[in-house]
Amino acid sequence: MKSSYHLPVLLEESINGLKVYPKGVYVDATFGGGGHSYEILKNLSNEGSLISFDQDPDSFNNTFDETNFYFVNENFKHMKRFLKNLGFSKVNGILADLGVSSFQINTPERGFSYRYNAGLDMRMNKKNDNCAMKVVNEYSLEKLSKVLFEYGDLKNSKKISNQIFTARSKEKIKTTFDLNKILSPLFPERYLNKNLSRIYQAIRIEVNKELDVLKTFLEQSSQLLVPGGRLCIISYHSLEDRLVKRFINNGSFSNHKEKDFYGNFSVPFRKVGKMIQPSGSEIKENIRARSAKLRIAEKI
Repeated sequence: MKSSYHLPVLLEESINGLKVYPKGVYVDATFGGGGHSYEILKNLSNEGSLISFDQDPDSFNNTFDETNFYFVNENFKHMKRFLKNLGFSKVNGILADLGVSSFQINTPERGFSYRYNAGLDMRMNKKNDNCAMKVVNEYSLEKLSKVLFEYGDLKNSKKISNQIFTARSKEKIKTTFDLNKILSPLFPERYLNKNLSRIYQAIRIEVNKELDVLKTFLEQSSQLLVPGGRLCIISYHSLEDRLVKRFINNGSFSNHKEKDFYGNFSVPFRKVGKMIQPSGSEIKENIRARSAKLRIAEKI
């Protein structure tokens, strides 16, 4: 077993948070390079099982040969269905690292990064009908502005959308560098990369419907975990972290605790410890870890 391209973020903290029971059943919802899965498997006996999900077909290259390891090349929003197909109705722990893998970012043709000249893609699942090129060239002015405002926290989203809209009316925007050239005049040079990062994040979230998928995943996690089972989620921006925090604390995605039919509070989890962030040494070793936040919860 070996992880070939992904440096796992908050590895020790997340594995400790899972409290791996050697004979238990565990899910790594975001396999990627296999770093977290590798550590989970090390803590399992032959009687334990690990099921890992990843919708990116490239991640299959990092899978393991162990007989108690199952790889599902699907989005983790389908977690419950595929676990049932494999014969698992309940699990002891679920881990998800919501960040885009280093491999995806560093593969120029995937179009995730504004630093490389590539086609506007950004699909985590290459079978996805939507892509960044469609978002940039086909969304209405209002819809594009809403995506940038809600998913990129860009206060000047209308101005950015107008700039894109004007440019695409003359010529289709095909590459990341095409988009960068259109956007560059809007920002002072020292703030350009920060704003491009937010714009690309917003488009990526829209292409992959990441927040809707996260909500489905969290709801399924509460149904699948046994009492005492652990949920460990690593998020990288406030939109994700807010959903995770609210669901753990309230059993819903609002600021209010969920109530059952009889008016009693129905919160499936209890928070375990405080939110954890990477140490300075980890950030120095892996700069992409700097915005990571780990939240741990236990099924009641």
